[in-house]
Amino acid sequence: MLDLRYPILIGLLSFLAACDRMDHIGKPPSFTPTMNSTEQLAMLNPGLPLTAPHDTPFQRASLWSGGKQSLLGDRRAAQRGDIMTVVIEIDEAAEISNSTSRSRGSTEDLAIPGLFGLPQRINRSLPEGASLESAVDISSSSQSGGDGSVSRSEELTLRVAATVMQVLPNGVLEIQGSQEVRVNFELRELLVSGFVRPEDISRQNEITYDKIAAARISYGGRGQITDVQQPRIGQQVLDAILPF
Repeated sequence: MLDLRYPILIGLLSFLAACDRMDHIGKPPSFTPTMNSTEQLAMLNPGLPLTAPHDTPFQRASLWSGGKQSLLGDRRAAQRGDIMTVVIEIDEAAEISNSTSRSRGSTEDLAIPGLFGLPQRINRSLPEGASLESAVDISSSSQSGGDGSVSRSEELTLRVAATVMQVLPNGVLEIQGSQEVRVNFELRELLVSGFVRPEDISRQNEITYDKIAAARISYGGRGQITDVQQPRIGQQVLDAILPF
């Protein structure tokens, strides 16, 4: 009896892989919904304030109050739902070159010119030209060499607004941000997440990417150009399972 489970499973996987591309057939790719996202939920539920609120009108109008609404107040992100700017300026270049060379040669020569008269007796029974005076003669030689080089250059300058998702017990802020830009039929997506210390945030409420712990930065896209550049799902599966 023909087992149809495997063909059905393969067809189902192919259909699921194609669903993402079906979104932008004949139209630009759709934006990711912002409603009910994790960032919106963090803004709707900001959590408890870090400082007591200013109750009196005099305290709210004072220029020297510690509130964020005052002229000299600290407007840096400090609690769940606050927004900060992440500055991503990557300009790195690396060049590595390695060269190895190894050679080895050895020679072994074993001769038996005389051993209790055995060579003389055995030589008589050997074919003409054969002798035990040079019983074993071994020569070997090996040589190997290798060259390798790596050249890499990256340059990326981006700015994205990130939301404070939560404040950890030690005061560290967990941030997450996303940005989508659609040009014609191609959608560019920037994702950033990680953990920052409040003291690393500048007075302009900005932080650079190199001060984000466990930083996860993704810059990619989806659309018609990306679909053409990527191999088909079947080719990717064959590349993963074929041994040669």
